[in-house]
Amino acid sequence: MKTGKSGISEEHMKTAAIVAFALLVLGLLYYQLHDVFFPPTTAPAASAVSMEKPSAATGATPEEIESSAATPSASPIAKSFATRSPGATSAVLDPTLHMEAMLVTESLEYTGGGRNIFSASSAPGEIQKPLGPARPIVAAPPVVPCPPNCPPPPPPPPPPVVDLKFFGVETLSNGTRQAFLLHEDSVFLASVGDIVMRRYRVVAIEAKSIRIEDMQYKDTQTLPLLTN
Repeated sequence: MKTGKSGISEEHMKTAAIVAFALLVLGLLYYQLHDVFFPPTTAPAASAVSMEKPSAATGATPEEIESSAATPSASPIAKSFATRSPGATSAVLDPTLHMEAMLVTESLEYTGGGRNIFSASSAPGEIQKPLGPARPIVAAPPVVPCPPNCPPPPPPPPPPVVDLKFFGVETLSNGTRQAFLLHEDSVFLASVGDIVMRRYRVVAIEAKSIRIEDMQYKDTQTLPLLTN
C-alpha cells in the first residue's frame, strides 16, 4: 500500500473524493427537486377571509350573531369568480377564444337524415333524373359533299425501294438455296424466311431473282440478279 507525505493512503483519498462528489450531487438534486416534491405552503391572507360579526345595533338575535361569526364571508376575488359565467372565465384565461360561437355550436344537435350510406335498402324510393347532361353536347359539323368534277385525292406515296442488292445464290447439298445480299459494304447470306437488317424478310429465292418483303411498309419487291 502506497502512502503520501502525510501518511494517508491513495485509496483513502479516492474514497474521500468520491464521497465529496456524491454529497455535491445530492445537494444539487435536493435544491432542484425540493420545490417540486415539497411545495411551500402559505397561510391564507388575513384579507382573504374576513370575520364579520353583526353588531347589536342592527337588531340581530344572539343566535344570528353566533352563526354569522362562525361562517366566514367570501373574499372579493372568490365572489367575482363565483358570479362569473364559464364563458367569461375562459375568455379571461384565453382572450383569443370566442365563447359565443363555441356555445352556439355546442347547442346544435345532429339528427341525421335517416339514411344509411352503407346500405342499399336505405336509399330513397325515387332518384330524380338530371335535368340535362353534365356537359353540353356539341353537334358535329355537317359533311359537305364534294361538288361534281372535284379532283380525286392524291394517291399515297410509293414505298421506298428495297435497299439491298442480289448478286449471287448458293445451293446446299440438301437443295436449300441461300442468297448473297449486299448493303453498302455489308454482305448477308440469307435463306427463305430469314430477316435482314431487322426489316427485310426473304420470301423466295430463284436462280436469277429474289423476292424481298419490306415489313415496315408491308410491300414485296423483286430484286434481279446482278450480272456484273
